[in-house]
Amino acid sequence: MVEPVAVDGPCLTIRRFSTRPIPLEAFAAPPVAALLCELVARRCNLLVSGATSAGKTTLLNALAGEVEPDARLITLEDVAELRLPHPHVVRLETREATPDGVGEVTLAHLLRTALRMRPDRLVVGEIRGSEAVHLLQALNTGHDGSLATVHANSALDALERLASLVLHEVRNWPLPAVHQHVGRAIDVVVHVVRGKDGARRVAEVAEVVTGAALWVRPLSSGDEVIDSVGRGRR
Repeated sequence: MVEPVAVDGPCLTIRRFSTRPIPLEAFAAPPVAALLCELVARRCNLLVSGATSAGKTTLLNALAGEVEPDARLITLEDVAELRLPHPHVVRLETREATPDGVGEVTLAHLLRTALRMRPDRLVVGEIRGSEAVHLLQALNTGHDGSLATVHANSALDALERLASLVLHEVRNWPLPAVHQHVGRAIDVVVHVVRGKDGARRVAEVAEVVTGAALWVRPLSSGDEVIDSVGRGRR
């Protein structure tokens, strides 16, 4: 940013990621990390939630790194930040419109394109707009094992945030139908927080309980696993 937007002078923001992959054990105790690995292996659709700078993208990268090596991964991001070690990764990035207002490529556009590219798993950097509708439709039509992030204050808030994005785009959908759509698309929410010491930790792993209303069932609390996945789906 430069003046006059930056009142006190030019301001530069740098998002710098580690050149080495950060393992899941850096975010959670071994039992919780093992649970997350199991969720990825079982092809659960995972939604990573958290506040700004909580470590959502880094955790998403760590989770995607646990995907089977022969999978065809397609990543969709506003700014390409994910670095996956898999040999078969297709990286797609959005593009802003030109000053003439043409040439824009949104995440919604990328999602529609990705579905025609035979993905084994979709990895979406951040859901923040109309792409929520297309992502839920994809997850409800056989694209299991996909991962995405969203800004939220808790696991349950993440589902509500996703529902609100859908309602903003498709206003004529009844709220119970939206809740069912979200509940059937997302299997587990992983909520990450940044502590006072700056460390990023998984604070909550919660299975989505399907039904007319959105609800979650905790699978882990702090550094302990308190339940197994699968009992909340009906």
